[in-house]
Amino acid sequence: MKALIVTASLAMLSALASAAPLQPTGSPPVLTDIRWDILPAGGKGAGDDEPHLRIRSDRSSSSLALDGSRPEVAAAKRALAGGAGPVAFTVAHQAGTLACDGRLSRRYEGKGDCRFTADPGFEQALAKRGIAPDERRDLLAMLLVDATVELADGLADAGLRAEDAGELIAAAALHVTPAYVRDLRAAPMKLASLDDAFACRALGVDAGYVRELADAGYTKLSVEDVVSLKALGVSGDYARRMNAAATEANQ
Repeated sequence: MKALIVTASLAMLSALASAAPLQPTGSPPVLTDIRWDILPAGGKGAGDDEPHLRIRSDRSSSSLALDGSRPEVAAAKRALAGGAGPVAFTVAHQAGTLACDGRLSRRYEGKGDCRFTADPGFEQALAKRGIAPDERRDLLAMLLVDATVELADGLADAGLRAEDAGELIAAAALHVTPAYVRDLRAAPMKLASLDDAFACRALGVDAGYVRELADAGYTKLSVEDVVSLKALGVSGDYARRMNAAATEANQ
């Protein structure tokens, strides 16, 4: 069940990275055939009230919010907020640099092409941690979801080390942070791997929900149990009322 939950949310990033061609061996690590356009505020796929920069390949797409939440996207936001005409911007991240150009028809409306140049130092830092990507295509996905060395180290310090680049990408994409992991464990919940944390995050399970169930008498539930209860809409209050009803029926 956990695998099914996580797979759908990450398939798009995997396809985007694998669809962009690499330069021949021996050339700088550059990905090409990447296009950009803009999802308007409140538009389908935007997810909130701010416009999004959409990064696309032939088979998939991902988006970067232009809401100020990521400092490295600030230059793109300024450029895309301009008037009609040619436009160029970059998104610089630990994983590498996404350099784009194109044309705006008006503020936050336009399209163009991008090139992604991977950062060898970042790749080396991942290798030292045993999570170097199998292909540099994964580094583009890391830029898009903001997967960083600090996230990898923080998760390891919290007791759930990323076993490979894919797990680091998944943690960033699902916003599984070290604080989230520590809070769940303190609830308490036994997390055996990042896969457990992914399933919890995907279903909206947080430490408060785990404590609700514990207060209702359910203190020895597995991750699968908690995720299943959350998926069924079972609240702590509902669990208490069901317990009371069962006790009354047995009297």
